[in-house]
Amino acid sequence: MAYTPHQIPVDKTALITDHLTLVDIISGRMVTQVPAFMNRDDMRSAGMMGLIDAANKFQPEKKIKFKTFAEYRIRGAILDEMRKLDWFSRSLREKQSNLNRCMAELERELGRYPEEQEMADKLGTSLDEYQKLLGQVSHLGCVSLNETLDRSDSGRSFQDALIDTHKGVSPASILEQHELTQIIAEVLEQLSEKEKQVISLYYYEELTQKEIAEILQVSEGRISQLHSQALIKLKSKVKKDII
Repeated sequence: MAYTPHQIPVDKTALITDHLTLVDIISGRMVTQVPAFMNRDDMRSAGMMGLIDAANKFQPEKKIKFKTFAEYRIRGAILDEMRKLDWFSRSLREKQSNLNRCMAELERELGRYPEEQEMADKLGTSLDEYQKLLGQVSHLGCVSLNETLDRSDSGRSFQDALIDTHKGVSPASILEQHELTQIIAEVLEQLSEKEKQVISLYYYEELTQKEIAEILQVSEGRISQLHSQALIKLKSKVKKDII
């Protein structure tokens, strides 16, 4: 049910009960983005808190659909819970930071995104070890794409810029969204064909890594590596230009 300024519910409970299915839908989409020990019940519990928070903070006069606003809050609540669990180790964080730093340095030196072998050489490791490292930080990559870009109630994230959410949004918000989308579009154009395919199939078609692996006829581990490397490039560019 869509709510307009002329249909403001007297009881916020109506907003929650009418959108309970959103929690299950978003939890299902995010299964591959959370650690194995964070089960569906953990995600649903966090998502419910996000839905309740959305109902409490929803302002119909802003002409934003409650469904759109709630999706931001539910996804954010699940990610916040994941961060609280601190499922990735300090050493893994350091490995990702090192990857980001090397990617940025090589981009400046080469004037383009580096190839995998060039990254391996820069890190002083073999191509096989570099690809294994990409697999290790793949979950961190997912978090990065869903990371909030600002601290306002809009809750913009990298992934939101891949999806058209302009309907009912103010002109200023549309302009900000357009600028972010332009930057991400430029980065996507510079990705390898395989990386483009992985990003497109994962975020636009909403396929699982297993399904993408079958389509591209490579291992699921390789899809995880390509996904992680593409997101490192996206994060590096977007953070440099926006944050």
